[in-house]
Amino acid sequence: MRKVFRLSRFNIASLALGLAFLYLPILILVLYSFNASRLVTVWGGWSLRWYHELFNDRAMIEAAWMSLRVAVASATIATLLGTLAAVALSRGERFRGRTLFSGMLYAPLVMPEVITGLSLLLLFVALNAERGFWTVTIAHTTLTMCFVTVVVQSRLGSLDRSLEEAAMDLGCNPVGAFVAATLPLIAPAIVAGWILAFTLSLDDLVIASFTTGPGSATLPIRIYSEVRLGVKPEINAICTLVIALIAVVIVIASLASKLSSSRGESAAPL
Repeated sequence: MRKVFRLSRFNIASLALGLAFLYLPILILVLYSFNASRLVTVWGGWSLRWYHELFNDRAMIEAAWMSLRVAVASATIATLLGTLAAVALSRGERFRGRTLFSGMLYAPLVMPEVITGLSLLLLFVALNAERGFWTVTIAHTTLTMCFVTVVVQSRLGSLDRSLEEAAMDLGCNPVGAFVAATLPLIAPAIVAGWILAFTLSLDDLVIASFTTGPGSATLPIRIYSEVRLGVKPEINAICTLVIALIAVVIVIASLASKLSSSRGESAAPL
């Protein structure tokens, strides 16, 4: 007999308070980005003044463009490497050093970012590498690859391998069977891993502060340096644009993953 769970008033109130705690500050930030007053705590009417001021702030725009390029590049590389690592752990045979490989792969999940950033800084200094776009991208790839691996590996573990075996029985080689049968089914997990890596890279401050160089500050570093002198209304505007960008990326990626998953499910019976 199935037990029916009903929401009590206490559960509804707890849920409402939890959602308000999470999203009310974001809503207030978005609202005050349209504030005409220079004081961020005083409402002075509706205005797009601070968006105009933002687009005239060359340093902030360059930092945002830097963060966007780093996030796209590191998320793409991390998704590729993380997917390959997940396939190796889920589909590969037992190999010597598998435990060490898994431990090193998942270490950034529990490693403090200060230690990760400092170790990467020492590596780049030892290699005499000029710190800038590529050093931050490599650092963010190192940070986010493990998250992609976890997401994709969990999806691979729940799939039936008989689809790949059927594809190989029909003449496909192992790579062709994976691309034709498995890849469309794990596409939503790959997209979710990319989104997670993108947002983690866009949000990172600690590791980027260790691995960036002169003239290549990311948006979180720029915002942090501005906030120490006081919150300017332009910061509300740039944060609102980032929220809108993340929302658009999530919607597009969700639609793409649903389309890929539906194609994979329709092709599976064949």
